[in-house]
Amino acid sequence: MSRKYFGTDGIRGRANGLITPELALKVGQAAGLVFQRGEHRHRVVIGKDTRLSGYMIENAMVAGFTSVGMDVLLVGPMPTPAVAMLTKSMRADLGVMISASHNLFEDNGIKLFGPLGYKLSDDVEKQIEELLDENLDKRLSQSASLGRARRIDGVHDRYIEFAKRTLPRNLSLDGLRVVIDCAHGAAYKVAPEALWELGADVISIGVEPDGFNINKECGSTAPEALSRKVREMRADIGIALDGDADRLIMVDERGHLVDGDQLLAVIAQSWKEDGRLAKPGIVSTVMSNLGLERFLKAQGIDLIRTAVGDRYVLEQMLQHGYNVGGEPSGHIIMSDHATTGDGFVAALQVLAVVTKLGRPVSEVCHLFDPLPQILKNVRYRSGKPLDDAEVKSTIAAGEQRLNGHGRLLIRPSGTEPVIRVMGEGDDRVMVEEVVDSIVDALGHAAAA
Repeated sequence: MSRKYFGTDGIRGRANGLITPELALKVGQAAGLVFQRGEHRHRVVIGKDTRLSGYMIENAMVAGFTSVGMDVLLVGPMPTPAVAMLTKSMRADLGVMISASHNLFEDNGIKLFGPLGYKLSDDVEKQIEELLDENLDKRLSQSASLGRARRIDGVHDRYIEFAKRTLPRNLSLDGLRVVIDCAHGAAYKVAPEALWELGADVISIGVEPDGFNINKECGSTAPEALSRKVREMRADIGIALDGDADRLIMVDERGHLVDGDQLLAVIAQSWKEDGRLAKPGIVSTVMSNLGLERFLKAQGIDLIRTAVGDRYVLEQMLQHGYNVGGEPSGHIIMSDHATTGDGFVAALQVLAVVTKLGRPVSEVCHLFDPLPQILKNVRYRSGKPLDDAEVKSTIAAGEQRLNGHGRLLIRPSGTEPVIRVMGEGDDRVMVEEVVDSIVDALGHAAAA
């Protein structure tokens, strides 16, 4: 069965486009029916970020869940990893995060977590999808069995304590000046408060949500504002979260960007030295830079690659016993602490290393020089250009040319008729020539 609603990270689209109150209500009903297992009173935790459409979707989902007899616990604006944590700690059957992550306010989405705080498997999502297109009127609860909804206080303090407990009890951030950009999103209260409680001198930006400004010229996808603030305030480090705080980008004291690959290198090296790596390896995606792989290899740490998407990173971690993984975009998962990517907890791990070493962030967080990486997209109308004989021959020639000096990644997009061609290697000119030759061959095949 093809996936009609769910993508790689829940259901996402334009508010009142794909994400309508009707769909949200049906998702609540369908998910509620799938997760009503056993005779106990069933409950769901619902959190959201700060975008305007969250109110509309939240109310519709409450109607859906209560109509099939599920109680609803509303926690308001909270980071995605906090909702996952609360789902498990409050012994709920299901968790929901209403968010479109790093997208602008016009979009929204629905992320679902199982009772242990993990994102749903493909099989469970398919069960929910099958129900979305059915008439569920005959499966609604009787009047006396309807669910109830109530708002839960104190959840911000729960997450702050959870985040702080991921650090040694005697660790203090005293003397560290930190700028944090919360993207006017879900972490706008908890992240600055937690840093202050840990002793940091905190300068906060992106903490005035109005329903429209989430991720707008701020946050992990637009770190320029953070870089300027770090330089202006002469801060030691800058932290940029996205709208639901499951991803992280940092900048050093000079305002220079520190991406997810560098952050993975810092955490992996530190955890290996402390004996905290479950296995001598970490998990990342095919998009992680070859420079990271070479650095880790020199440290005796393997890099295991997966398809793009943090859910695939987590699946590999769980199947093979790794406890650190992530993506260049800043999704970092540390399974000792969380069941999904947690940008803020990852930031705390890096701050702990900075504090321990007592060196500038520009030194601590620059462990390798990334190899030149070229990414180009080729759009096509129909057919399978990658099956063309000339294209196959050109790709083989490119791989042979880069052998030992770089790598190629050619993959069709999962959401649009585009083929992505990525090459990286020691010689930028060579990489450009190889990528351009493949792009030209794909262009000819697409036009044929």
